[in-house]
Parts: sequence; C-alpha cells; structure tokens
Amino acid sequence: MSLMVALMLAAMMVVPAVSLAAQATVNLGNAKGFGVLAGETITNTGATWIGGSAGGNVGLFAGTSLPGQTDITLVNGAFYLNDPAGVALRAKNALTAAYIDAAGRTPVTPIARELGGQTLTPGVYAPNADSNGQFQITGTLTLNGDGVYIFLTDADLTTASSSRVALIGGAQPCKIFWKIGSSATLGTDSHFVGHILANNSIAAQTGASINGSLLAQVGAVTLDHNTITNDLCRLIPSSGGTDSGGELPKTATPFYDVLVLGVALMLVGAAAWSIRKRFE
Repeated sequence: MSLMVALMLAAMMVVPAVSLAAQATVNLGNAKGFGVLAGETITNTGATWIGGSAGGNVGLFAGTSLPGQTDITLVNGAFYLNDPAGVALRAKNALTAAYIDAAGRTPVTPIARELGGQTLTPGVYAPNADSNGQFQITGTLTLNGDGVYIFLTDADLTTASSSRVALIGGAQPCKIFWKIGSSATLGTDSHFVGHILANNSIAAQTGASINGSLLAQVGAVTLDHNTITNDLCRLIPSSGGTDSGGELPKTATPFYDVLVLGVALMLVGAAAWSIRKRFE
C-alpha cells in the first residue's frame, strides 16, 4: 500500500510542475486584426506597407488625424479613423484588456535592461532592479522555442539602429508580447518582432520593420517608411491540429497521456502485487 501512495504523490508533484511551464497567449480580441492602433494620432512619412494574414487594419480612437495616409499601402486591412461603426473603439477596449492581462502575468523573471546579446526561452520577463523599468535592444535579441514570450516594462522600450529580434527553434511573432508602461521607439533600419502594447506612444523610425503590431492606448503612433507584417500563428506540423493561438502547445498532450497511463499501470501493478501477497 505504501508503494501506491508513493506513486500517487509522485504523479501529483510531476504534473503541476510541467503544466505551469507554459503561458497562455495574451488575447488581443478585436485588436488582433490591427497592424497599427492609436489613441491620439497616427503620422506617416513616405511609403509604408501594412498587412499580414491576421489583418492590416489601421485604427484611431478617439483621434481622427492621419497625415501621410495616402502613402500607406494596406493589404488585408482598412482604415478606421472617423469610425461611426465603433470598430476602432472596440479594438481599443480589447487592447486595454490585453494590456492588463499581460501586466498581471506570473511568474516573472527579472533580467538585465540590455536585451541585445541574450538568448531567451518562452516566459515572462521584466527589467531587474538596476534597469529603471526599461528595456533596450542593441545588436540581436534571440528568442528560442515555440511558446509565449511576455516582456513587461514600467517605462520605455528602445531599440538601436540596425538592431534585430531573431527567432529560432519554432518561436513565432504571434506569441510575443511587449507591455510597455510608457513609450516605445524602434530604431532606424531595425527589425522588431512581436505585438507592442504601449500605454502611451510608439515611434517606428526610418526603415524599421515589424513582424507583429504597434498598438498604443492613449498616445500617437509615428511611422516612417516602415513595413508591418501582422500574421497569424503558423501550424506546427507536430501538433496535428489547428493554430493554438499561443495556448499550451498540443505537442504537450501526448506527454500527459503517457504520464497518466504509466502511473495508472504502475498503480494497477502495485494493487495486483498487494492482493497476491495477501493470498500467499
């Protein structure tokens, strides 16, 4: 009987440890189809391209001004500026909910302010006590592995000119979220990946490219010869199903099945052994 108890306790300890390892996606809701969303204004300089399989919408609420709109090419999207149907308003409400969701995620791993040169795996990250609540990227930040990445700052995000975010090991832009307590600035000719959820404003400097979206709650979004690609998650062949949307990967399911089956077989075996010993 003691063997059965030990096996049950072991199973109870192992399953929670594995299940807590993965974060669920941050649900963008009605903001998911927007490549750019702002509160005050959107300003564009030069040829800017916005599109992607998730949507290339551009929205403003409560502002209505978009200087440089004629130089923006939208693919799979539309402008929602003076919007009596309330599409931009619903997107802004969804953005606020997503911002609050991201801000509350735990457990949080404190890391250095400078993300360039680091390789990170899925998880929730915030600047350490020496970073003044800020993140910056100089050089290359590498994200390794398919899963949800959430970066939390109380202040700003700044990326240097020609810096980049590189994805390896199945990491996907649709599962990367940056909750910015103030504003974000993406440097000239930089390459950025993920959805920026900024409390205030976002500036994409000349030639910056983004795989994700630029979503600002109350301030402005400034564009300058940019390319913004807002794609859905791609199918992972090993998952055998539809887009997980950033939820726990379906590849985890066989592990739990095998674990439960193995523990069940051991318990049955232990019970059979105990019964046999009684009649010997």
